Amino acid sequence: MPGGTVGAAGGGQGLFRGLLEAAPDAMVIVDDEGIIQLVSARIETLFGYARAELLGRPVETLVPEQFRARHSVHRGAYVDRQEVRAMGAGMEVHGLRKDGSRFPVEISLSPLETTNGLLISATVRDVSERKAAEARINELADLVESSHDAILAKTLDGRITYWNAAAQRLYGYTAEEVIGRHVSLLVTEERKDEIARILHRLRRGEKIEHFETIRVSKSGRLLDVDVTVWPTRDADGTVNGACAIARDISDRKRTEEELTRLYKQQRDIALTLQHSLMGTPPEVSELDTASRYLPATQGAGVGGDWFDLVPLGAGQVGVLIGDVMGRGLEAAAVMGQLRSAANALARTGMAPDRLMQVLDTVVADLPGQLVTCCYLVIRPDAGQLTICSAGHLPVLLAAPGEGVRTLPAPVSVPLGVGGIPHQQAAITVPPGSVLALYTDGLIETPGSDIEDRLGALHEEFATAFSVARDLEAAADRLLGALLPGAKPDDDDATLLLLRFPAGPLASVVTELPATPSAVPDGRAFLASALSRWGRTEAADEACLLVSELLTNAIRHGEGPLLLRLRMSRSELTAEVSDRSPRRPRLRLAGTDEESGRGLFLVDALADSWGTHPTDDGKTIWFTLRLPQGR
Repeated sequence: MPGGTVGAAGGGQGLFRGLLEAAPDAMVIVDDEGIIQLVSARIETLFGYARAELLGRPVETLVPEQFRARHSVHRGAYVDRQEVRAMGAGMEVHGLRKDGSRFPVEISLSPLETTNGLLISATVRDVSERKAAEARINELADLVESSHDAILAKTLDGRITYWNAAAQRLYGYTAEEVIGRHVSLLVTEERKDEIARILHRLRRGEKIEHFETIRVSKSGRLLDVDVTVWPTRDADGTVNGACAIARDISDRKRTEEELTRLYKQQRDIALTLQHSLMGTPPEVSELDTASRYLPATQGAGVGGDWFDLVPLGAGQVGVLIGDVMGRGLEAAAVMGQLRSAANALARTGMAPDRLMQVLDTVVADLPGQLVTCCYLVIRPDAGQLTICSAGHLPVLLAAPGEGVRTLPAPVSVPLGVGGIPHQQAAITVPPGSVLALYTDGLIETPGSDIEDRLGALHEEFATAFSVARDLEAAADRLLGALLPGAKPDDDDATLLLLRFPAGPLASVVTELPATPSAVPDGRAFLASALSRWGRTEAADEACLLVSELLTNAIRHGEGPLLLRLRMSRSELTAEVSDRSPRRPRLRLAGTDEESGRGLFLVDALADSWGTHPTDDGKTIWFTLRLPQGR
């Protein structure tokens, strides 16, 4: 209210009251002694007093007690010189409500000259909300200034308007050095054009995250930073500038690089361990083979896949494939244990179902492990195989003129489940057939259906079988179709192809009684076969060894006896089977004994020999290598 001379009674009082009620702020009028003469309705609301309670009382009634003395001094100064004396340091202006609560106020004073003397008009504003907002702003400013991240603000044309302490520490510039300069100051020369594109996106209201353009320090060093910038807006939503946070990620990058190095180191160790444990599968003359192993491209890469070819003698080959669930060093180590155990068990001539039961007990002693495994005993010359599967993926069979089908074999639970017997099946396949054994990394890919992938494997295997010139080419074709780039993502992949001979090998068999006559009859049968095959150079040694096997079977076995002869390009194999499960063993004969030296003779003369159980007894066999070139 402007100063002036006004009547103090009658119309003057009415005029005052009308002005007071119309004023948007709370108002109180006091005389030069500080006695309240008039108050507005907003004063009543603000302080909690009724008007009648205030009229005639000192204005200090509305001032907290600790400020009353200073208040009267300032009021006196205003009466004398109509100016407010500067408040002392730390002086706060507060109002006091009737209920005793305090609140911050802002007061504007105006003189009123009346016929009764000087009156003072005080406009009182409650600034609680403003003070709280200022406190929040100050708190936010403190947080921004004390932030560990560099924070800068800029105009839409790229001029820097704010620069906190963390920005100074990160980039090396003080606020005075950068405020008002263009943000391209912090960008390498070849990337300055990116700033124009970023500013254009900001003007459109876009938020831009995770870029490294703003990364040049005062010294020219390139920083590892992660920058996020977003537009700031006016009250009406108009974009008026931008704020950016630059986070120093050099420690994180070093950590990531170290983790990458450690992952690579672990991967290399695991791969080395796996290749060392798996070794190179031996060549088996009875079968053509091709194999592939591919480690995964993610994480530790290497897993627990393995396969093995085990020469069992007597024209038989053991084929193992397995997959230890999990990846890394632990999976590779478990794989090595199981591969060694399975190889040793297979060499004893153990039947597939029995071998799987023993492996099951081995896995049960490895906490938390599950393993799928498949074991086949194959007699290539006869086109026969015995198979047992512990939860492994089905074996595929491609036969000439018959297409591709799943090998009809019972599938049990994985090793490590325990308590469920594993079953085997005997199957005969046509000459020239190819078997495909594989692990899940070949067909299981993220987001794909396993049945669809198995169907694709059937189709690609059929194509590869019909057009590939050999097994190596067929293996490459399969991998190229199922794993483009030959890089499995999440699991390692193994593929093993086996081809049976296209035609029957030179093989004959005869049944003999378990009597002494079987020995000369067996020698004659052998001599006749060698003559027909044109390999008589081995007749003497072969006849001696066959005589020893037949004699041993007559004395210790049960008839009838079966004598089987098989000739390959490089060796002769002879087998004698009988109905007794009792396995022969080497023993030292006494000096006065006339027998007991037969197996020592076989061990000395044969290139290899052994025994394996059959469904109704056992078979003893030996091999003799023959000169090449025949």
